[in-house]
Amino acid sequence: MTSSQPPANHPQSAGLDKKTSAILSYALGWLTGIIFLFLGKNDPDVKFHASQSIVFFGAVSVVNIILSIVGSLLGVVGIIFSLAGLAVAVFAVVVWIMAMVQANNTGGVRAELPIVGKFIAPYADQLAGSVK
Repeated sequence: MTSSQPPANHPQSAGLDKKTSAILSYALGWLTGIIFLFLGKNDPDVKFHASQSIVFFGAVSVVNIILSIVGSLLGVVGIIFSLAGLAVAVFAVVVWIMAMVQANNTGGVRAELPIVGKFIAPYADQLAGSVK
């Protein structure tokens, strides 16, 4: 007797299972998020993790670029902006580690990012829904 349903942790087109794809979608921030948004387009959970990675780490990148530019324009007062950029970077590393651990613990099932998930999830849903 054969089952017509695929296993819950079915392989993606790249040969990776859901859990591995979800973890790797955070590995290099928004870059791997973009890659896995398209590689995991048949799995809504992987698309959600990839979208969260793009939205969160993309926003962190933009904020750090802005802080860097403003800080360089202000001279000595710019040190405050440099310290703010450092704080944002440390926060991003903490969220990055927590996101990969959570993706591992949940087996790749859809889960919001720790700390910032409720703010990021609506945008991640929109992005994930836009890729067919």
